[in-house]
Amino acid sequence: MAEKYMKSQTPKHDLSWYVKWTASAFILASMTMRGKEHLVDWDIGLSLIGVTGWFIVGFLWNDRALILLNGAGIVFFLTTIVGKVFG
Repeated sequence: MAEKYMKSQTPKHDLSWYVKWTASAFILASMTMRGKEHLVDWDIGLSLIGVTGWFIVGFLWNDRALILLNGAGIVFFLTTIVGKVFG
C-alpha cells in the first residue's frame, strides 16, 4: 500500500527549517508586490531578504545549487539597490 503522504527529506525544526520558511515568506510577500510600480523598492528589499535567507540555507545544507542561485540573486538585488541609491 502506498503512503498517503510523502515524508520530507529536509530537516525539521532546526535552524535551517526556520530560516527557509521565513525566507520563503519574504519571497512570497515580494511576489505580491511585483508589477506594482509604487512598490518596486519594497519588492526588491523583500526579495533581497528572501534570497539571503535561502543563501544561508544553502550553506547549512551544503547545497551548492542553492548557494550559487541565491548568491547570484543577492548580487543582482544589491546592484539594483546601489544603482537606485547612487545612480
